This record gives sequence, structure tokens and C-alpha cells, in this order.
Amino acid sequence: MPASAHLTLDPAFVVGPVRRRTFGSFVEHLGRCVYTGIHDPGHPTADADGFRQDVIDLVKELGVGTVRYPGGNFVSGYRWEDGIGPVEQRPRRLDLAWHSTDPNTVGVDEFMRWCAKADIEPMMAVNLGTRGVQEALDLLEYTNVVGGTHFADLRRSHGQEEPYRIRMWCLGNEMDGPWQIGHKTAEEYARLAKETANAMRMVDPDLELVVCGSSSSSMPTFGSWEATVLAETYENIDYVSAHAYYQEKDGDLASFLASAVDMDRFIESVVATADHVRAVGRHEKRINISFDEWNVWYQDRVASDIAKGDDWPVAPRLLEDRYNVADAVVVGSLLISLLRHTDRVHSASLAQLVNVIAPIMTEPGGRVWKQTTFHPFSLTAKHAQGEVLQVALSSPTHSTARFGEVTSLDAVATRDAETGAVSLFAVNRSTTEPLELQVSLAALGGNLELVEALTYANDDHTWSATADDSESVLPEPNGSARLADGVLSVTLPPISWSCVRLQG
Repeated sequence: MPASAHLTLDPAFVVGPVRRRTFGSFVEHLGRCVYTGIHDPGHPTADADGFRQDVIDLVKELGVGTVRYPGGNFVSGYRWEDGIGPVEQRPRRLDLAWHSTDPNTVGVDEFMRWCAKADIEPMMAVNLGTRGVQEALDLLEYTNVVGGTHFADLRRSHGQEEPYRIRMWCLGNEMDGPWQIGHKTAEEYARLAKETANAMRMVDPDLELVVCGSSSSSMPTFGSWEATVLAETYENIDYVSAHAYYQEKDGDLASFLASAVDMDRFIESVVATADHVRAVGRHEKRINISFDEWNVWYQDRVASDIAKGDDWPVAPRLLEDRYNVADAVVVGSLLISLLRHTDRVHSASLAQLVNVIAPIMTEPGGRVWKQTTFHPFSLTAKHAQGEVLQVALSSPTHSTARFGEVTSLDAVATRDAETGAVSLFAVNRSTTEPLELQVSLAALGGNLELVEALTYANDDHTWSATADDSESVLPEPNGSARLADGVLSVTLPPISWSCVRLQG
């Protein structure tokens, strides 16, 4: 008999709303994310701006709400003025972050037009590595001021009469990292971020500003960085960023499947630090989290090696990880963690969107296909609606080398009070044992009906999608799902992600 796990759902216990911004992504001038990714003028589906319609169609299917741009490490050396005006007059620049050459064919205006086509909210980052307050103000004026000033009128002369009115802005990127161009101490960065935030709010007081938190929870300054930066900037910003990447290391599949345990701890530690600063400073508002870089990323693979010496290629193949079924299960579980903390995680960005550690892959001028990680993201973005419910969970446990004892089941549920739709997202983290899951729904009312149960799993958890075969393994109907007497029963295979939908 399979081991059993139990959940209880009650509409009286709500974590917070499902946020469209939770399903954000990230487009950086890195590798082939932009060039031959979203932008490929020679492609048969390319529009007048050079954007691939086949990619836009998949971005919409993925359910992306926001996109962070233009970096990432790239932004810390970026001169935004290089990417505006006549394309043929734009300079080519060295990208020190990824040892590449950027032709600046795509810049602010092109990106904003792409966002409009893909129905995406932009999230703009400013360079606080090699630049500072004035350059951030100039970019803000270009994008958000109506007219009558130099940069606003420059935008209008480039064909964009109305301002873009970008709301979310990142004040730099990973400034705690020694790899970052313009790396700063917490004190140095906090002062610059505060000055930049104050000046930007003089132009537009309603901006939503994200200050740099730690680039990972393993950084030696983690915790102290957040405390120092937030103590200086608390009243000037709205969010603190968090970044985390996960991979299977040394064949330790059990620990990899439990990566969400680490994400939970990361989020809860940042929240505790932010709330400590709030208490000490006697602040009224709460600072929430923008988890604006997260994914599975195999940083030690050859695909992550960058060029060296005199080779400064344009759009090289970088970070083009091929994801397997287990990777997709982990992505699904990380989404569960983000939803579970929707009271404090108000925005998140899967890094990245196309080709670079991405759910969508392209061939230059050719095919486009979905990686395994596309499916849990797309289905969660589509079916998570209304409010996130607290989940009372009882599950068997198993041992992991990195995280000790963990529950075999990880799950979250959402409920839309207006439509009566209930969605359950569940992961079986066991590598060998199925789970018989029973969910008590009595508190949700007696008129629920089972609409659909889908499970993503495969006997070979190392299966990966390719351009030639991206459909041999897809989310499949789970025939074990039953609803009777207010109890949902479903069997979850090992190393699996599932979505169960009910309707009231």
C-alpha cells in the first residue's frame, strides 16, 4: 500500500491573494535571450519590429505577468542611451558581465513595444554599478515624463508620444556580489540606493522600488546585508530582492527535490530581518519581497562557461541548460513555496524567459519548443486564482543529506470565491514511493465537482525535451483522482508534480 498524506482546506484560513506578479520572468542581454530569442528579424514569424510571434505566443501561454529588464549582471555596465534612436547609429559595446558584444539593436523602446505585444508589465532595472543617480533620473524621464523636457521629448521624437509609465524599478542588481561590476559594501550601496530612490520619487512619487537584497542565502553577508541596507533605505523603497538558484549536486536527487525547503527558509529569514528593521525604526509600513531571480541552474556545466581573451561574441550560446522531468518537478515546488508566502512575496521573476536557463528554447531562424519546466509554470499561472489558502498538511517524511527530514508531500491550494474554482498543486518529493493523498474539502461546501487532475512525471526522470521531441512527456490525466463525501483522493507518483482542479 502506498504511504498516505492528508490535507485539510478551509476558506477561513487565507494567506493572501494570488498575484499576477508572482508569475514574472526575466529578459537579460545575456547569451541568446534577446538576440535570436525574443528578437530574430530573419525569422518567418518575425513582425515589423523583428520580434518572433511564435515566441510571443508561447510567452502568453506560459502566463507571464511581468518581465524584469535588462539585467541581471548586464545592467551594472549598461548605458541605456546606447539603445535608443536610429538603430543604424547605435554603438556596439563590450558587455563585461558576460564577455560579449552588445549591438544595442534592442533597447528601451523595442523592449516596451515587445511588452505591449506580449501583454506584460515591465520591471525596469537601473545601473547602480558604473552609474548613479543622474543616469537613473534620465531613464525615468525618458520613460515616464509626458513631455516638454529633453529626454521626454527625445522619446517622443523616436515615435513614442505617450509615456510608458513604468511602475516597478530595481535599484541595481546583486550589488553584494564581488562578481558585480561596481560591487559595493552594504553601506556604500545603501547610501546610493537611498539617494537614487529619493530623486526618482521627486519625479514620480508613486513608483514601486526594489532594493538589492542578498544574491543568495549562501553569501557570507546574508542577513547583515539586508539589515544594513534596509536600515538606511526603509522609508524610501517598497521591496527587497531575493535571488536563488538550485541544481542537483553529486547525484543527490533527494536533496534537490527538497529545494523548496531552502527557499522557504530564505524567504522567512528575509522577512524576519525586514520586520526587525521595521521594529527598530518604528516604521509603519512593511517591506515585502521581490524574488526577482529564481530557477534551476546548473552553473558548473559547460553551457555556463563564458568566452575569454579577445573573443567578444554577439549573442553566444550561454547558460542553455536542458531541463529534465526532475527539474520541472522542482520548478513546480518552488512555485508552491512562492505562493505559500504570497503575504510577503509580492513579485517573482523566473530567470530567464528564452534560451538562457529558460522554459522556452529557439533555433535561430527556426523552431521553438517548450522545455519540461514550461508545464508546471504555465499550469500554475493559469489555474492559481483568487486567494492562497493555508494548508494543514500531514505527510510521511524522508531523510535528505542537505535538509535533514523533509515531508514527502509539498502542496498549496488556491480558491476563487467569485467563481468557486479551487486548485491544488502538489509535489511528491520521494524518489521511490508513491503517495496516496487525501484532501478534506468539507469546509469548502458540499457542491464541489472534480474538473481535472493532471500529473507531470515519467519513469525516466532524466528525460529532456528537444526540438525534435518536446511532447513525449507532457502533463497527463491522473486517473486515480476521486471525489466522494467531501474527500478528494489522488495517488501521486514519486518525483511528480500535480494540479487538481475543482469547481463549486
